Amino acid sequence: MPRGRYSLHDPHDHTPLGDEHFHCATGPQGWRYTAQTTTPAGEHAGSVDLTTDLLGRPVRLQLTAGGWQVRGGILDGVTWVRTDPAGAQAREGNAPARAFTGSSPAFLVATARLLRPEPGAPAVRVRLVALTEPVLAPRTVDQAWALADTETHSTDSGPLTVHHYEVTDLDTGEQHAVHIAGDVVLAAPGVELEELETPPSRFDRPGTD
Repeated sequence: MPRGRYSLHDPHDHTPLGDEHFHCATGPQGWRYTAQTTTPAGEHAGSVDLTTDLLGRPVRLQLTAGGWQVRGGILDGVTWVRTDPAGAQAREGNAPARAFTGSSPAFLVATARLLRPEPGAPAVRVRLVALTEPVLAPRTVDQAWALADTETHSTDSGPLTVHHYEVTDLDTGEQHAVHIAGDVVLAAPGVELEELETPPSRFDRPGTD
């Protein structure tokens, strides 16, 4: 069960945004990631609880930030309920998208698991619903994911396979790189892995050893 800490910062000006203390685990039904986020001063800022099935689809999502809360999952695309800080109103939304995304590294792992781009194959297009701090307002984004290369490194706990993805925002054309080993993000815009207490869990493609 990998656990550790990511530091988060603005990908443009590198302003510190806080830390995300996480643990995640694979199981017979899929993958679960839970985390608590803190401000740069160490104060509680929110939480992440994401469960995906064996195909990488988000069967359950709960996010909190700034008093706001979103609960969602796959239903006629993706469906969610967003609640205001006072708890007086809850608004339901739905979009013809395949999954959610946001500032948490959990969404990068989940999207890679969902799309499974092949080496040398054309980029895979996907529509996602983005939920970002501070108010978790939903908006749809279109991305393309390509698997640029894969490297295997020797470690004390055995071989570590790192996948290098090229991700393109189809609305702006902006591209960035994401490096993932198993269910841990090693590098991505706005994300730095600061601590990792146990090795990443291995993700196998269905039908392979």
